[in-house]
Amino acid sequence: MKPLINRLRGVERDILQAPERSNPPYYEPQGNEIQVFEAAYRKRLPVMLKGPTGCGKTRFLEYMAWRLNRPLVTVACHEDLTSADLVGRFLLEGEQTVWQDGPLTRAVKAGAICYLDEIVEARTDTTVVIHPLTDHRRRLPLEKKGQEIEAHEDFMLVISYNPGYQTVLKDLKPSTKQRFIGIQFDFPNEALELRILGNEVPDLNPELARKLVAVGQRARALKDHGLEEATSTRALVYAANMMAVGLPPVEACRVAMVNPVTDDLELAEALMEIVRAHFE
Repeated sequence: MKPLINRLRGVERDILQAPERSNPPYYEPQGNEIQVFEAAYRKRLPVMLKGPTGCGKTRFLEYMAWRLNRPLVTVACHEDLTSADLVGRFLLEGEQTVWQDGPLTRAVKAGAICYLDEIVEARTDTTVVIHPLTDHRRRLPLEKKGQEIEAHEDFMLVISYNPGYQTVLKDLKPSTKQRFIGIQFDFPNEALELRILGNEVPDLNPELARKLVAVGQRARALKDHGLEEATSTRALVYAANMMAVGLPPVEACRVAMVNPVTDDLELAEALMEIVRAHFE
């Protein structure tokens, strides 16, 4: 077996490969987000993607990494994420202590796009480490090594979060927010969402797709009326996939669009009434 450090370096090479140019990720623009992102990239300004869960933020970034021909390093943030998880740490290999770069450091060195997904889930003392990367300095301090790394000229930092989940106790500091260009996302309109379903699940009957999109559009009206999160485009795609392999439409909507979003029986029944009105 290869030493741990060598295996990790192999993973690092895989992660930092540029996306395959002949196979672009599918993405349907909703506005001028592509132009805004390209302008920010030309000036190497950090970008914040804001919007509800499942509205296309991650797919958009995958598409932009392809469009700009840059490697993409994604970090799913969580409450146990430490600055060492991002920056790196010393590891024991046999009798030696070796330094292992974290994903943020690898991206900084290689000129990749580093994507911190759901940034507010990380601890506040962890997110502070990105501050020197998001202003004129464009440097990453490695405190444990007593070093500072100057970012590669092509490096770009992108974060995302869902404003609907934020509270006073769990939000980005103003000093962090104001370091980013902000792009607002929302769920697509009916015609655009129908095109998305047609691309994602091409074997779904067009009439079923039309009804499914109509259900999603109506179900979103329950947001802030007991439902914490609106029915996402991702959920519609999941339901469409279930229908495409033969699950009855009502049951497909139940398992993909109702059961995952609420445990409240009354809310679940309200959603199912919308479903049955379109499919029965």
